[in-house]
Amino acid sequence: MQQLVDAFSRKFFYLRLSITDVCNFRCTYCLPNGYKPNGHKSFLSLDEISRLTQSFAALGTEKIRLTGGEPTMRRDFTDIIATIKDNASIKKIAVTTNGYRLSRDVAQWRDAGLSAINVSVDSLDPRQFHAITGQDKFSQVMEGIDAAFTAGFEKVKVNVVLMRNVNDKNLPDFLNWIKDRPIQLRFIELMETGDGSDIFNRFHLSGEVIRQRLLNEGWLQIPRARSDGPAQVFTHPDYQGEIGLIMPYEKDFCLTCNRLRVSAIGNLHLCLFGENGIPLRDLLADDSQQQALQQRIQGGLLHKRETHFLHQGDSGITPNLSVIGG
Repeated sequence: MQQLVDAFSRKFFYLRLSITDVCNFRCTYCLPNGYKPNGHKSFLSLDEISRLTQSFAALGTEKIRLTGGEPTMRRDFTDIIATIKDNASIKKIAVTTNGYRLSRDVAQWRDAGLSAINVSVDSLDPRQFHAITGQDKFSQVMEGIDAAFTAGFEKVKVNVVLMRNVNDKNLPDFLNWIKDRPIQLRFIELMETGDGSDIFNRFHLSGEVIRQRLLNEGWLQIPRARSDGPAQVFTHPDYQGEIGLIMPYEKDFCLTCNRLRVSAIGNLHLCLFGENGIPLRDLLADDSQQQALQQRIQGGLLHKRETHFLHQGDSGITPNLSVIGG
């Protein structure tokens, strides 16, 4: 099997595949005015997704994360999972979701082959959750997380965008929530985007604040597997849950990059920030183009930069957080 390797000897086992740009939440840091269609291009079809993921699997991809927008808004979401699952080389299929359909559909997703779930929950206070997301669905999302465990998932990851003076003071509540639950709670630093400079300047807080509190309270960092995401994960003997920290502004964050992204319209993005993407969709029309598709993916990887430039305030063309795929 071939393996995707860039000019800095980083190997890529992990694909984040956006399957829609549509989202039904209006998070203050992402889409405060709600989703607005941009252009008239259709999203990747089921057949195109099949060919795309087959090529990535042939190039050593072991893990695929389905993202959006809100990926579960696709009516064929379960079929997408099943199609990817048909490829034995893909060892893990994950989704990042706002959780609004979990309680209804998570069992059928698991039956189709879904193996991991990330749910976005920025507050455990229902009123604050409503204020952040624009949706009064806190109870529904909590029921969905319970349903995931009932369906057989041994662990659920919960994403929390860390925001100064919004949820950073609630660490004790979050820790209490995961004390007896196998939840990996992941604090993600708020990132600056083209449309979000004001929000970034107002709410950004370094994850180092959380890390020091964890270390002072006896939490220990554990090593990452090769297809894991960028989180630094901490465990504590008194807690069934874990804490993850994703800190893109930390020095050397990009040294261990192992993931690529394809947008919902079929562009390969070598980094979540900073470039227009390499078109792949013209090579997804039929099975005869698989070799050319793999060559384009490999060739594009040679142009991957060593690092992003977020620390310099450069988010490239990224207008808001919705387009970085969960």
